[in-house]
Amino acid sequence: MNKNFKKINTIIDALALKQDDESVKILDEVGTNSSVDEIREMTARALVRKNNTGSLSIVIVNKGKGINDLSTVVAMSAINELLSLPDKTEAIKILEDTIEQHSEEDVRHNARSVKALMALS
Repeated sequence: MNKNFKKINTIIDALALKQDDESVKILDEVGTNSSVDEIREMTARALVRKNNTGSLSIVIVNKGKGINDLSTVVAMSAINELLSLPDKTEAIKILEDTIEQHSEEDVRHNARSVKALMALS
């Protein structure tokens, strides 16, 4: 990881530690919309580690972000982070809501797959 990525990683990690809506908003607007896969991957992991409704919804519900990212590296990283959560209660609730209510079939399918993986972990 080069010097710039280390700085970006430090910023993302700091935002992950903050327990406020503004940090989630920044991670969503800047990190998940980056054209750089590594930044989107770091951001997805940070959002999952926050483990709250807002941050988990971004990586589970939004098409093109988190588990629905077009980069398999980003998507798998988000999935692995979800699987490693010590408390999966909120993530499972959001996955269930997504399966039942989301308008996009591929997003519902991904949510079903991740929920099945979580049941096995």
